[in-house]
Amino acid sequence: MDLGSHSTLNEHLQQTGIPSRSQDKVSVPDSGPAVAEPRVAVAPVVTSKLSVKAPEFYPSGYNQNFNQNFADSSFEERYDGYLTLAEYVQDFLNHLTEQPGCFETEIEQFAETLNGWVTADEALQELVELIYQQATSVPNFSYMGARLCNYLSHHLTISPQSGNFRQLLLQRCRTEYENRDEATRGDETTRKQFHAFVLFLAELYLNLEIKGTKGQVMRAEVLQEGLRELLNALFSNPVDSNLICAVKLLKLTGSVLEDAWKEKGKNDMEEMIQRIENVVLDANCSRDVKHTLLKLVELRSSNWGRVHGTSPHREATPENDPNYFMNEPTFYTSDGVPFTAADPDYQEKYQELLEREDFFPDYEENGTDLLAPGDLYFDYIDDEMDPEIEEAFEKFCLESEHKRKQ
Repeated sequence: MDLGSHSTLNEHLQQTGIPSRSQDKVSVPDSGPAVAEPRVAVAPVVTSKLSVKAPEFYPSGYNQNFNQNFADSSFEERYDGYLTLAEYVQDFLNHLTEQPGCFETEIEQFAETLNGWVTADEALQELVELIYQQATSVPNFSYMGARLCNYLSHHLTISPQSGNFRQLLLQRCRTEYENRDEATRGDETTRKQFHAFVLFLAELYLNLEIKGTKGQVMRAEVLQEGLRELLNALFSNPVDSNLICAVKLLKLTGSVLEDAWKEKGKNDMEEMIQRIENVVLDANCSRDVKHTLLKLVELRSSNWGRVHGTSPHREATPENDPNYFMNEPTFYTSDGVPFTAADPDYQEKYQELLEREDFFPDYEENGTDLLAPGDLYFDYIDDEMDPEIEEAFEKFCLESEHKRKQ
C-alpha cells in the first residue's frame, strides 16, 4: 500500500469515529532487542444516549407527556391542579392507553370527577370529541374507547337539551359515516382515518349497551344498520386497504351481525358473502388479499368458529368417529408383531397376550439383573399378578371389548 492510500484510510477512519492503528497503540515495556509484540486496536465503547421514554418507543399519535401523577399518587390527588377539562381527560386517556388494566379500578372515580366538572353542553361535547379522537387515532384503543363510552353513557348525570353523552357520541360518529363514499375513494391518509373510525364503530356496536323499554339490555340498532352500509361502501371500492378493513370488521362483528339479521328474517350476510366472492373473481386486488377474503368465507361457513354445546353427546365409536383408533395402545404378540384394537383378530391376540405365563420377564442389561435381591424398589414387586386381580382384570378387558363391538 502506498503512502497516499494509507493517508486516505486514516482520514476515513477519523471521519467515521474509528481510531486508526497509529492512534490506538498498546504500550509495551522496552525489553531490548526482543521480538516486538503485535499491536492491538481497541474499538471504542459506544454508549447509547436514547432514553427509554424516547418518542420512538411510543405508538404514533400518542402523547407521551402524560401526567406522571397517575403512577405516583392516589386518584384524589391526580386531578388537583388541572386547569382545564381537556387536560384532565387527555391525561386519563393516555394513562388508559399505557395501562389498560387500570380501567376497572379507576373508571368509577373518573366518572365521578366528570360529573362534578362537566356541567355544560360545551364541556360534554368537548369530552365526546376527546374520546373519539383517542379511539380513532391511537392504535389499539378502539376497544378500550368503546368500553369507556359505554360506562360513561350510563354514569354521567348531565343531560343537556342538545343530548346526553350517548346521543352526542352517535352524532359525532354520524358525521364520519355520512362521508363514507368519499372516504373510501380518498387518498391513503383519508382511508386510514376512515378505517380507524369503522373499527371503532364496530367496537361500539359490541360494547355499547342500551336498555330497552322493558329494561332488557340491547345493542344500538342504528349501529347495526350503519355497519351494513359501511361494508357496502368498502366493497364498492375494492382496493386492498378497504378490503382488509372489511375483513377485520366482519371477523369482529360477523357472528353478531348475522344472528341479528337472521332474527329479522334478513339475508344480509348472504349478500355480503356473495359480494366477497365477486371481489375474489373480478377485482384487481392482490393475491394475498384474495386469500384473506377466502379465509373469511371459510370462517363464516364454519359458523364463525363457534361450537354449540347444545348438540346431544354421542359416545365415540369406530362408525361415527374416524379418529377412534388413533390413540389406542399398541400391543405385541409373542412373535413381536404389533396389533391394536383396529385389527380384526384383536380379541384373540389380546387373549393370548393375557395367557402368557411370563408376561413381564426379568430384564438384564450389561449383565446386571434388575430384579436382584437387595434392590429396595423391586423387592416390593411380585413376579406374578394376584390371581383374583388377574381374573378381575381379564374380565374387565373382555367386557370392555364386548361393549366396544356393540
